[in-house]
Amino acid sequence: MTTLQKGDKAPNFSGKDQDGTTHTLADYAGKKLVVFFYPKANTPGCTAEACDLRDNYARFEAQNYALLGVSADSAKAQSSFKNKYEFPFPLLADEDKSVIQAFGVWGPKKFMGKEYDGIHRTTFVINEEGIIEEVITDVKTKAHAAQILR
Repeated sequence: MTTLQKGDKAPNFSGKDQDGTTHTLADYAGKKLVVFFYPKANTPGCTAEACDLRDNYARFEAQNYALLGVSADSAKAQSSFKNKYEFPFPLLADEDKSVIQAFGVWGPKKFMGKEYDGIHRTTFVINEEGIIEEVITDVKTKAHAAQILR
């Protein structure tokens, strides 16, 4: 699982969002960036998490944060998810898992007694210089904004 820690340089990622627009770490220089990884679009926990971030978006903007959601869903699934809930932030469709693996959030998981590989719900808070300020692995889906904007 993730070996990235507070104080590490964030991976220089590049990924396409729901509209095919490329996003890289360099695009967010001078801003604080919240990169939140979630297992699957339109599932209850992921929806609760993304909606909580959406509902607090003005607070993030006021503090110079940009938000970027990432899962291995297709661009079509990400677009549907974003439009359905009117998210004001892009969602990367990381089908090849290059961003997911760069951040180290892919690995073995257990659900209902079965073990499988999947995305671990993890959020990285990256400062204006591209340094990781915080890694949140115990994400509270219904109160995630409060975990970030303490």
